[in-house]
Amino acid sequence: MRLVIARCSVDYVGRLTAHLPMAPRLILIKADGSVSIHADDRAFKPLNWMNPPCKVREDEGTWTVTHGKTGEKLILTMEEILHDSSHELGVDPGLQKDGVEAHLQELLAEHIQTLGDGWTMIRREYPTAIGPVDILCRDHLGGTVAVEIKRRGDIDGVEQLTRYLELLNRDTLLAPVKGIFAAQEIKPQARVLATDRGIGCVTLDYDTLRGIERTDTLF
Repeated sequence: MRLVIARCSVDYVGRLTAHLPMAPRLILIKADGSVSIHADDRAFKPLNWMNPPCKVREDEGTWTVTHGKTGEKLILTMEEILHDSSHELGVDPGLQKDGVEAHLQELLAEHIQTLGDGWTMIRREYPTAIGPVDILCRDHLGGTVAVEIKRRGDIDGVEQLTRYLELLNRDTLLAPVKGIFAAQEIKPQARVLATDRGIGCVTLDYDTLRGIERTDTLF
């Protein structure tokens, strides 16, 4: 990962236009090719960003980030670079799920037909460049489905599954890949966002799934 702190302005050129005036900012260039621009507030959310695949061209006083598929651009006008360093972070082990989430994943994988008759497993913890997908499976028509499992389903979980789907759909052996957001409780805003993105939502009953484990009956 490369970290650059610079006084810069940022212009987004694409479907819309946006401008960030000259100010000190943190620029993150990650190993997956993504670029994000941050201020010293807003917690983790960047001011602007470009998802991979993208290319960075560094000219004197100007950096141009171009998306490989859409041609959208971030143009950074660099007044002064205050810090520039690169760090090798290695392979991230991913988020460790709590006991309930891990058990939900295990139960759903063992009884994948809970999601529909004729569904079959591909594998749990399917690896991607940004972390493992909880479950990768096939529906009754043979289509690939990625399942993200949460105890409480919020917007961040939908965003996470969206990023996984973007990567998985680049794999010609898997594409097209649909998504299912599964949780014990799904917040209304998350359900709306998932539906808007063509992601299915499934509410899981942990106690009933544990009953599946004991009696081998579907709910």
